Amino acid sequence: MKAYRQVVVLAAAVFAGAALADTITVVTSFPKELTSAYKAAYEKKYPNDKLEILNKGTSSGIAFVREQPAGARAEVFWASAPDAFEVLAAGNLLEKVDIPSSGIPDKIGSYPINDPEGYYRGQALAGYGLMWNTRYLQAHKLPPPKEWADLTKPVYFGHVATSAPSRSGTTQLTYETILQGEGWDAGWTQILQIGGNSAAVTERSFGVPDGVQNGQFGIGLVVDFFGLAAMASGFPVEFVYPSVTAIVPANIGAIAGSKNPEGAKRFIAFTLSEEGQQLLLSPKISRLPVLPAAYAKAPAGYPNPFDGTIKAKVNFDSALSESHYYVVSSLFDQIITFRLKELQAATKAIQDADKRLGGRQSKELDEAKRLAWTAPVSAAQSKDKELLATFKSKKGDDATIRRRTQIEEEWSSKAKANYARAVELANAVK
Repeated sequence: MKAYRQVVVLAAAVFAGAALADTITVVTSFPKELTSAYKAAYEKKYPNDKLEILNKGTSSGIAFVREQPAGARAEVFWASAPDAFEVLAAGNLLEKVDIPSSGIPDKIGSYPINDPEGYYRGQALAGYGLMWNTRYLQAHKLPPPKEWADLTKPVYFGHVATSAPSRSGTTQLTYETILQGEGWDAGWTQILQIGGNSAAVTERSFGVPDGVQNGQFGIGLVVDFFGLAAMASGFPVEFVYPSVTAIVPANIGAIAGSKNPEGAKRFIAFTLSEEGQQLLLSPKISRLPVLPAAYAKAPAGYPNPFDGTIKAKVNFDSALSESHYYVVSSLFDQIITFRLKELQAATKAIQDADKRLGGRQSKELDEAKRLAWTAPVSAAQSKDKELLATFKSKKGDDATIRRRTQIEEEWSSKAKANYARAVELANAVK
């Protein structure tokens, strides 16, 4: 009987301890390789805490946080896109957290690593670039690309893969970097040409590097850690930063109105500590720490954004990115994601016509290029306050939603008609 009571008491203590454990829910777009490593290391350091990982794309993660009632929200938001954190901060969905970050500089280049107003912290750094499968390129006799502009060349038709900004925060940043580096109009022309050369627009950003690794695609537009991790894991791939790229923070922040704000602080502090920063150098993670001292233990040849080895021309403007965040993602879907086959057909017809002409000029072909590779929103229109207000978020009153739907339908219809006319004009060129 005494032994039985001891078992009961012990079991009660175990259950009580489990009940007292602090659950910290982290909403993140990061892959399992990273989140699993942080979960294991954090729970080992803080055995009374339990880390719950909710993996969501950046846009769906924002929507998830918005939909949760205050007092019952998740604790931490962790993602690559600084403009996503601007969206959350503007909606009063982040709270300031006073956490020391010894040794982490204020800026990378001219870009602030931490939010100047204190609503989120830079936890890692990220750049955007091109990843390719070396065996695929050899088999198809393709040269390795070096710049975004290379992907517009006819030789890469059908060999490129991308995701969509609406499905991936890192893809949003990739295309926003091109828009800021090239300018709105020229940037969209380049993006449309890359889209026309693409074999697929994947459902998630993971689909691009996975497809390149296994040889389904030749080249992918990716955030750097996908390429670096694949190389470190022995896949037959290479990665390069184009000159028109940016180095920006991947951020972490405490969600306002969470169930466990103190737990949020503990976890964020851990990710910024020397121990947490060293985890980023794991071959399966291969991220760029925000703590310069961490690079002392990096493998030979590891890119270091603090020593000038990454040449990034674009001084990324997160406020500009945030202002047209939903315009860019929706426009991309209407003219590329949902019209990919038509854009591919127009691009192929133009490339074939160019080849037939052999360098000769053609007004008809120039018009076909203009129709296929010009976005239905000009640089001036992209700054229109009414348009920006209509696409300020995915929500809104009934009138706003109707207007947004109408605009999207207009973009889609115009793209469809333009691509069809471009095919006609290009096919008529002799």
